[in-house]
Amino acid sequence: MRVGVTGVSGFCGAAVARAADMRGWAVVGLGRRPGPVGEHRRWDAAREEPDLREVDAVVHLAAVVGDPGPADEVFRAVNVDGTARVMAAAGGRPVVHVSSASVYAPGPYAGPVREDHPTGGQRSAYGRSKAAAERAAAGAVILRPRAVYGPGDPHLLPRLRRSVRFGRAWLPGPDVPLSLTSVDLLASACLDAIAGAWPPGPYNIADPATYRRDQAVRDALGVPVRHVPVAAFRALASGPNPLVTRYAVDQLTDGMVLDTAKARNATA
Repeated sequence: MRVGVTGVSGFCGAAVARAADMRGWAVVGLGRRPGPVGEHRRWDAAREEPDLREVDAVVHLAAVVGDPGPADEVFRAVNVDGTARVMAAAGGRPVVHVSSASVYAPGPYAGPVREDHPTGGQRSAYGRSKAAAERAAAGAVILRPRAVYGPGDPHLLPRLRRSVRFGRAWLPGPDVPLSLTSVDLLASACLDAIAGAWPPGPYNIADPATYRRDQAVRDALGVPVRHVPVAAFRALASGPNPLVTRYAVDQLTDGMVLDTAKARNATA
């Protein structure tokens, strides 16, 4: 198997490249910088079609992330138009597109979220761009992880650290259940989807355990958690220069637990 991995120098892309190499697959990494293993082909996702010559399948992870992040047009150029370029270059070969649970309509949620939950009303440019990217990836296997974590995580843990003041993590509202996705689990799912020829469509990807928010934060940061009324956090998320975004508040209060039965059944 010769697999192309876009975004190969990123947190998730590097994990997929290493996992593919461990399986004995040849890796063709596409991105601005080389990945940890394999051949490198330089690719600017915002402007160019990727070079997928002699590649059997593609795992597409290249994306702009961030909250609030850059302007909407930057998200679109990479996340949406870049995905369309990958699909065109793939020419019908298998593509696994790594999306995000951020595509789902905001909660709170009455129960586990399945793949048929509405995907609209996102409160971040990132979420809107990932939903549009899924439409551009029609015909691909689409994976929807939530809050990917692991060694070298450049996003989730740094955001959580910003909640720490005076030796405490200050979080909005009461404790809630939630899903998290380890980067190694996501990498395995990407490769399993290719090896197992999963049918096209969306799949939730998350750890088997349902976590409690407060305990996960205590474990990650090593500090106690204190609760702040949600209304106070939402006030901070209002105005032209908010101290926190509505999306960030949602992530900590909506209690999103992903139903992963579809991916488990595909792997079985």
